[in-house]
Amino acid sequence: MSRHFIICDVFARRRFEGNQLAVFPDAAGMPDEEMQALAREIHFSETTFILSDRPNERGWPVRIFTPAREVPFAGHPTLGTAFVIWDRFLGRSPDKVDLDLGIGTVPVAVEENGERLMMTQVPPVFGAAIDAPTAAGVLGLAPSDIDNAFPVQEVSTGLPFVIVPVRTLAAVQGIKVNQADYCRLTDRLEAKAVLAFAPETIDPQCRLHVRVFCDYYDVPEDPATGSANGCLCAWLVRHRYLGTGEFAIYAEQGIEIKRPSLLYLQGGERDGGILVRVGGRVVVAGRGQFDP
Repeated sequence: MSRHFIICDVFARRRFEGNQLAVFPDAAGMPDEEMQALAREIHFSETTFILSDRPNERGWPVRIFTPAREVPFAGHPTLGTAFVIWDRFLGRSPDKVDLDLGIGTVPVAVEENGERLMMTQVPPVFGAAIDAPTAAGVLGLAPSDIDNAFPVQEVSTGLPFVIVPVRTLAAVQGIKVNQADYCRLTDRLEAKAVLAFAPETIDPQCRLHVRVFCDYYDVPEDPATGSANGCLCAWLVRHRYLGTGEFAIYAEQGIEIKRPSLLYLQGGERDGGILVRVGGRVVVAGRGQFDP
């Protein structure tokens, strides 16, 4: 049978920016190996499969695949898939879509009549600290490029990442990943990807400049990473990088690989824990099908 798909650009101001996502809206009964083969053929950072035309008690059942493997959670696929469900199955009427993912239920709020979608990520888990020379070696930087006022740390809000604070925009733009050091680091950690950021930006409305490297998932650099920015958001709260109190900021990503992206981060301490919300705009870029 034909396999229809929708291409969305997530965290995009307009078409052909942000992070590409292919969504298969009619994936009920599709075998695992076919899902993986389609994700590998399309070769976006992720492809999603909606397993039913109605939700179960946990939400709309969805699976997420990178070109290399299935993952339990990823940020831009969550937002893009929620947008497709809201647009295709729900008639654009509710303001909330719950997804049933590998990590459990992830709620997505539809704001401004669909102009922005926001996901509330699961409570963060903070892992081991990594020494600055090791992080610098992975990124091809000098140890002095790392901001040693704050820790390099493994963080998860559903999918773990190593968060690396870098002093300057120039240093982040000059990153050249050392594959041997990257593999040595990720082999000993649960996190298989690295987020590096700096407090200097190109777009004056943004507070942080971000790059994310994830060769383990067969994606050398990701243009916009909601899961990683969720980990960054939690890290910002935990270490009071932006001071105390709740914050709402924009982060820029993807500029170096010609996919400029804009991510909206909300974070703060609330009810004894850390609130993490990440969102942005979803734009439908096209539609297509694979013939039988």
